[in-house]
Amino acid sequence: MPEVKVLVVGSMNADLTTTVGGFPSPGETVLGTDLRTEPGGKSSNQATAAALLGADVSLVGVVGADELGDRLIIEAAAKGVDISRVRRSPDKSTGAALIAVNQDGENTIIVSPGANATLTSADVPDMDLEGAPIVVMALEVPLPTVISVAERAASAGAPFLLNASPMQALPAQLLANVEVLIVNEGEMLALLGEQDLSQGWDYYASRILDLGPTYAIVTRGKTGAVVFEPGDQAAFVTCIDAVQVKAVDTTGCGDAFMGAVAAELAAGCTLVEAAMTGALAGAWAAQHRGAQASYGRRTDFQTLLSAASPQP
Repeated sequence: MPEVKVLVVGSMNADLTTTVGGFPSPGETVLGTDLRTEPGGKSSNQATAAALLGADVSLVGVVGADELGDRLIIEAAAKGVDISRVRRSPDKSTGAALIAVNQDGENTIIVSPGANATLTSADVPDMDLEGAPIVVMALEVPLPTVISVAERAASAGAPFLLNASPMQALPAQLLANVEVLIVNEGEMLALLGEQDLSQGWDYYASRILDLGPTYAIVTRGKTGAVVFEPGDQAAFVTCIDAVQVKAVDTTGCGDAFMGAVAAELAAGCTLVEAAMTGALAGAWAAQHRGAQASYGRRTDFQTLLSAASPQP
């Protein structure tokens, strides 16, 4: 197996997506557009986003022995992701995400884990953690697997990046092994038990870093992102502005951000520099439909910056 610089461990899903005029209320039925079946899953998305930016990426995951599993593997490989560590489950179907997108590009998502639920720490050999690769995980796989891989990565000196989504209670033993925690605003508030953003960023930075991670990034959609870094007296807070675009579909934008951050850190960038690229990746993705199909390359980001720059 090839040596990797970014090791993404986690979910691979088939995204089943339809566009609706408005999200249904409980008990209500609404009509959507023709169903689209596309590759997805937070970890597969993040691996793809990193690979498109030139990172050496390997994906560890589990899919079913079915046509959807075949397609996910083929699509990931076509984007430059090493899929030699993907396992096929003989008795579990490939995971799926049921996605509805409204006219404003916002989405609601229900995930059926399928084979993802069988991923264990044993799927990650010790040799894959040697050489301190960037290790990336989200929470679409069993929490004990995430805890174990984080602990092993820390022991091997490999920086562990955690996208705490879908949000759930996170034990201290996990957060203590997280190098970079990435959450959106809602996930941050849930993690801290806060109701709103009425406090200043210095307050939230202190509270999040006190939980255990060395660094943290809060993504804010069209507003940008905020980077929290430790300091001698107080945390350093850096706000990253977003490039303003017309959002068509926000599905997978957070994963584009996460994958870009991992790729940039593997290339030796600072966390703030990585977050700036992440913001570009998310903005580019928001302009296009789908998750992985919407992800861009560096040349696309330059186009985005040029379009956003004031003209003389």
